[in-house]
Amino acid sequence: MKPYIFITRKLPNDVVRPLLEKFEVKMWMYEDQTVPREILLAEAAKADALLTMLTDKVDEALLKTGKKLKVVANMAVGYDNVDIQAASREGIAICNTPDVLTDTTADLTFALLMATARRMVEAAEFVKDGKWQSWSPFLLAGQDIHHKTIGIVGMGKIGQAVAKRATGFDMNILYHNRSKNQEAEKELGAIYTSFDELLRSSDFIVCLTPLTKETRHLFTREAFRKMKPSAIFVNASRGPVVDEQALYDALVSGEIAGAGLDVFDKEPIGQDHPLLKLSNVVALPHIGSATIESRTGMMRLCVENIEAILEGRPPKTLVNKDWQPGRGATL
Repeated sequence: MKPYIFITRKLPNDVVRPLLEKFEVKMWMYEDQTVPREILLAEAAKADALLTMLTDKVDEALLKTGKKLKVVANMAVGYDNVDIQAASREGIAICNTPDVLTDTTADLTFALLMATARRMVEAAEFVKDGKWQSWSPFLLAGQDIHHKTIGIVGMGKIGQAVAKRATGFDMNILYHNRSKNQEAEKELGAIYTSFDELLRSSDFIVCLTPLTKETRHLFTREAFRKMKPSAIFVNASRGPVVDEQALYDALVSGEIAGAGLDVFDKEPIGQDHPLLKLSNVVALPHIGSATIESRTGMMRLCVENIEAILEGRPPKTLVNKDWQPGRGATL
């Protein structure tokens, strides 16, 4: 029998064609709806491979259910939805989709920074609502971006790409990371600093750190109080890195000037979310990598990783480096 693959969202047939030609493939019927947990568990129980989204919970229970499961290709750079240690114990390869979305996500992150600083969404709605009746010197006046200080928390590939964009605005670049990024320092003039110093000194604080036990609720009320009253906070990483109540309180009290958010603690959010009531918040529906080119590239990389594992070849982007092939794998 051909290996069986389950894909948790409807993807274009031309993208998954290499799998369709070689394996038995089933896709969830909807592009915009998460596959129900009970269906995902049932499919995992008989699948040799899963192609999952960041909204799918790939926990120990699911991995143990997949008695034939050899690989999970997660269509995201982050993999906080996957129990990596459990996967390694079960002999299941976990793959992600780095690199193909680096510049795309950096573009969106810097656009979000600019939109928040210059109050672009607020201004656009001002015009649409018919409120533009006259000119005044400080009508919807925002903040300059050029020659300001940007503080990047998480200087990985996306962080470095954001820093590169900041150089075009003659910005001073501070960063905080688990380790120093020598390349960013040499090529972009980025300066490593402590987390507290970054908060105190930056005009724009950009969060690009992965979600881990250490970074969950990294941005607390205390952290926001250390920022300048004029500071703009941007989060394009993962929602749970931020204590949303603390962020709301900081914005309402004027402890910081504004926030640009592409991610939230629990997604999707409804229109009644407290942060959406604030005019100094620009909110996006987690679209950091959402261009046709990047999303297609992510899909193709998932396909290539699955194809490689099932054919006994090393995958391109293995997450759990301690993985040892099991469950009948020929690698």
